Amino acid sequence: MEIAGIMVATAVVGGVGLFVGLFLGVAAIKFKVDVDEKEEAVLGVLPGNNCGGCGYAGCSGLAAAIAKGEAAVNACPVGGEKVGKLIAEIMGVEAGDSVRQAAFVQCKGDCDNTTLDYEYYGIEDCRMLSFVPNGGAKSCNYGCLGFGSCVKACPFDAVHIVNGVAVVDKEKCKACGKCIAACPKNLITLVPYEAKHMVACSSRDKGPVTMKACQVGCIGCQLCKKNCPADAIVIEDFNATIDYEKCTGCGLCKEKCPKKAII
Repeated sequence: MEIAGIMVATAVVGGVGLFVGLFLGVAAIKFKVDVDEKEEAVLGVLPGNNCGGCGYAGCSGLAAAIAKGEAAVNACPVGGEKVGKLIAEIMGVEAGDSVRQAAFVQCKGDCDNTTLDYEYYGIEDCRMLSFVPNGGAKSCNYGCLGFGSCVKACPFDAVHIVNGVAVVDKEKCKACGKCIAACPKNLITLVPYEAKHMVACSSRDKGPVTMKACQVGCIGCQLCKKNCPADAIVIEDFNATIDYEKCTGCGLCKEKCPKKAII
């Protein structure tokens, strides 16, 4: 009787195991997901930071898009030109030219150059300052708040607060765009890594208003524009912007700026 019971139990367990094995085998065939070899190869050369700077949900999302021809082979800002060329070889296409970029904070309004409307004591998060009077203690409503939301967002330790203003280390910057998304004042932009001169001010106030708030703010005087031999500077809303496709790096704009807003 005991032997019979053991044999029955063994048969039942074996039958269940066989059924489960067959079920899993059929399911694996039916629900098999074909893996694109190129997608896997592209994913293998991407840096794996999953920063989202390419506009896709991590490196796997970008790899899938490149394999489908929906994204450029040099779309990874972190990998840059080197990774772009490797992916181009995998995809059998030309990498094309790519310009290395770096983030730049358009503000020089540090603790020495700006005035304060009041002393702020509270949560040190730039995004929280939208709930306080004038959007922050600094008199300039366009300036860097200096509480480091961009610093916290940067996965490469490329942004630091120096004397109340965020500063980007372009050697560490991978142009992922995380700091740009984190800045509530929209002060951070991407500029060519090789750019020699940048306008370090985002104020849109008229000159007299800007001068009361900051010693180094752009006042829209147009001297930089008038003296630029390459016609590379545009003045809009009392603020200068450099067209880097035209800029030759001569430095006349910096030399002529009376407020030293161009660095």
